[in-house]
Amino acid sequence: MVQNAGMPSRFLALIRLVTSRLAGRPIEPSLGGYLTGEFPANGAWFEEMQQLCLRGCSEGWLCASERGGIKFGRVVKPGAEAAGFSVDVVDMKDVVGPHHRHPHGEVDLIMPLDEGAEFDGTGKGWKVYGPGSAHRPTVTGGRALILYLLPEGAIEFTRE
Repeated sequence: MVQNAGMPSRFLALIRLVTSRLAGRPIEPSLGGYLTGEFPANGAWFEEMQQLCLRGCSEGWLCASERGGIKFGRVVKPGAEAAGFSVDVVDMKDVVGPHHRHPHGEVDLIMPLDEGAEFDGTGKGWKVYGPGSAHRPTVTGGRALILYLLPEGAIEFTRE
């Protein structure tokens, strides 16, 4: 189910290209290599997605909430539109986010806005966490947008 009516249909079309390929695959770290091959960081899909995310932030249909220096927002709830995944985007700059656990895994698209910005030690591209993994999402070296896909929208915020 689409969370925000201001979202352009092209954004959802690009998401569907990814989630249709993820459907039925195990969400595990090695999936990052597959996604890099299909949707490389230097490719047209990545560039268009990053531009749409920047547009969404400026227009307010992405990252409309803020807490602790992190802008965030869920733009698609889990459902058929994105093959059972939810879609969230966060805007982080040199900050450590709240500890959380991924019951079914997490697929991250890292879009550095400052040269050298990294998310959990990974630069521009894909990072995948397997089921049961947990972390404190951390951006270092500047500002980055992170689009993350959660199977069934499952996330558990925890006290570390």
